[in-house]
Amino acid sequence: MKIGIDQIAFATTPYYLDLVDLAQARDEDPNKYLIGIGQSKQAVVPPTQDIVTLAAQAASQLNLTAANISTLIVATESGIDQSKAAGIYVKQLLGLSDFIRVVEVKEACYSATASLQFARGLVALNPAEQVLVIASDIARYGLKTGGEVTQGAGAVAMVISANPKVLSIEPVSVNYTQDVMDFWRPNYATEAMVDGKYSTNVYIDFFQTTFHRYLEQTGRELADFAALAFHLPFTKMGKKGLESEISERDDELATRLRVNLTAAQLVPREVGNLYTGSLYLGLMSLLHHGDVKPGERIGLFSYGSGAEGEFLTGILESTYQAGLGGIALDQRQRVDLATYETMFKQHLGLKSTDVTFNVDADPSRFVLAGLKHHQRQYQVKE
Repeated sequence: MKIGIDQIAFATTPYYLDLVDLAQARDEDPNKYLIGIGQSKQAVVPPTQDIVTLAAQAASQLNLTAANISTLIVATESGIDQSKAAGIYVKQLLGLSDFIRVVEVKEACYSATASLQFARGLVALNPAEQVLVIASDIARYGLKTGGEVTQGAGAVAMVISANPKVLSIEPVSVNYTQDVMDFWRPNYATEAMVDGKYSTNVYIDFFQTTFHRYLEQTGRELADFAALAFHLPFTKMGKKGLESEISERDDELATRLRVNLTAAQLVPREVGNLYTGSLYLGLMSLLHHGDVKPGERIGLFSYGSGAEGEFLTGILESTYQAGLGGIALDQRQRVDLATYETMFKQHLGLKSTDVTFNVDADPSRFVLAGLKHHQRQYQVKE
C-alpha cells in the first residue's frame, strides 16, 4: 500500500524585508547575503502572527474532510506553551472535529519529518484515516546578530494518506542522532543560540552519513535520483550538502541535480528560514519549478540541530499537481528597516501582562489579537 503526501500547502506572513536593505543598514556588502548566504528576502512577522495563525493559514488551503482527519500533529521549535499543544488552537480555528488526536512534536528543524513518519504508521494501521501534519515556525536570532540574515517564518501543511496524490514515501530511510550543541534555545530565551560554522559542518556530516548508509542498505546509487531536496535554513546550505557529494562531477546527472537544487531554492530564498518546514517548502519549490516527472525518485535530507538527521525518499505520483498548493508571494508588502525592527520588538515572546494588538492592519484571515489573563486570543476574520 502506498502512503505519503496527498496534499501540501504553504503560508507565510503578509510582509517581507529585502535583504539589500538589511545589508546596507548593517554596513555589509549585499552580495554577502545574496550570494554568500543565498537569500534575497525574509518574512517579517507582525505581532498579530505566530505559529498558530501561520499553521491555520497553511492548512486552510487544503481540501480537508474533517471526518477523515484522525490526528493533527504540529511540528515546531517555536512553541508558545510548555504544556498545551499549539495544534489544539489550530484545530479550533480550522473547525475540525472534536473526535481527533492532537499533539505537538519537537526536535529542532527535524520534527516535521518525524511527524510525517509517525503519520505513515497511523495510516498503515487504518488506511481510511488521514493525518494532518503542519510544520510551523518563526526563526528569530535577534537584531544586529550574525544570524539575523537567516531569519524567516511560515508554515507547510500536509495531508498524509493512503494512495497519495503527490508523493509516495518509500519504506527505507536512515536516521542518525548525536548529542551536538550546534544550535539551541533555552526556556528563558526568545532567540536561538547557534554556532553557525560548526552547525554547517555537522549538517554535511549527517547528510553524508545517512545518504551513504541508505545506498548501502538499498543497493541504489546516485543515478537512481531525479533530485535531492535538502533542509534549507538558508539556501547556500543545500548547495554545500549537494556539492559534498558531487563536487568532482560535471556530467549530465550532476548537472540535473544542480538544476533541481536551484529550483528547490527559489521559494525559500524569498521567504527565509522555516525551521521545521524548510525541507518541505523546498520540496514544493522543486515541484513547481524543477525538472521532475511522475514515477521518478526524489531524495529528501532532513536535519535538526542538536542533532538528528534522516534521509528518506519518495516517488512522485502522476497526480501530484492536483495536491500541490500554490505559492503566492506577490501579495506580500515590502517593509522598510524601521518597520521590520518595530515588528520584531513587538513579538509577544515571554510577556505576561495583558496586551491587545491592532488586527485591522493585518490582512491575514487568522490573527493573534493579544494576551488576556495569560491566554492567547485568536480571531478568524471573515
